[in-house]
Amino acid sequence: MSPGVHPPRSHLRRRTALRGALAAAALAVGAPLAAGAQQRAEPRAPAPPPPAPPVQPRSVARSGHFVTSDKVRLHYLEAGQGRTILFVPGWSMPAFIWEPQLAGLSPRWRTVAMDPRSQGRSQVARSGHEPSRRGRDIGEAIERLAADRVVLVGWSLGVLDSLAFVQEHGDARIAGLVLVDNSVGEGTPPAPSRPSTFLPSLRAEREKTMASFVKAMYATPQDPAYLEAVTRAALATPYDAQAKLLSYQRPREYWRDALYATRRPVLYAIRPRFAAQGDAVKARHADAGVEVFADAGHALFVDRAERFNALLEAFCSGRAQW
Repeated sequence: MSPGVHPPRSHLRRRTALRGALAAAALAVGAPLAAGAQQRAEPRAPAPPPPAPPVQPRSVARSGHFVTSDKVRLHYLEAGQGRTILFVPGWSMPAFIWEPQLAGLSPRWRTVAMDPRSQGRSQVARSGHEPSRRGRDIGEAIERLAADRVVLVGWSLGVLDSLAFVQEHGDARIAGLVLVDNSVGEGTPPAPSRPSTFLPSLRAEREKTMASFVKAMYATPQDPAYLEAVTRAALATPYDAQAKLLSYQRPREYWRDALYATRRPVLYAIRPRFAAQGDAVKARHADAGVEVFADAGHALFVDRAERFNALLEAFCSGRAQW
């Protein structure tokens, strides 16, 4: 664009809405929504036609399933042998988004990536789209799939689900906790902002909104077929479940207290937007390391897979309390 020429206002509105969408779905706990404020009620969406089955890129992993205590069938991917690293993806995301870790770490470790309820290839559940049940799902995955402790890795909404597990079930079954690019309830809550336009856009134009959201997760170019596969998988989560997953009713102190309650080592891998929280975590947790990925997007473990895998390898080898 030539100097002095401004983009059309409609373009600016779309760009602003997309930034807001990514911030909302990353569930930065400091936002009023996660600080206990009630979200403006969204009208129930009309039932959409069933999405196409998620397309999974070629993987080194094998598929498995288990059934939770409330009779929901959960899918997971598994590769490698040895001590277990359990990966929990973010809002609406599929297990296969962890493919760089399944491929890169499985020569030495047993890597397991789960599809949370109503995500990816797991069963769409009628209920349980809240942190207590999702944390319990993690605990039941550990009980079914691991004989000993695991290193638990949560990204985005998976950070909150992992902290919910620790808060309500303790840390006896984890050897370490890796939290990727979400708030942990530290610092000063941000000032209230205008209501997000993301959920109304998602309700009105699901495929277009989700495709834009997925593309915005990365700072590096991604293959169009890969982006399409992630988008189709994300669309497998129904709108009503997606809205509930963006409406966790917990005060920010809930997440912070869960983090500081664990005795296990912690690795906090974040973008610069969470750097102040990282400083607080280093100061307050006895065994916490913080790594800032300044040149990556929200899916930093994909953008900078080699660096992330090296950090996780060192964490599992040197700091985890197996």
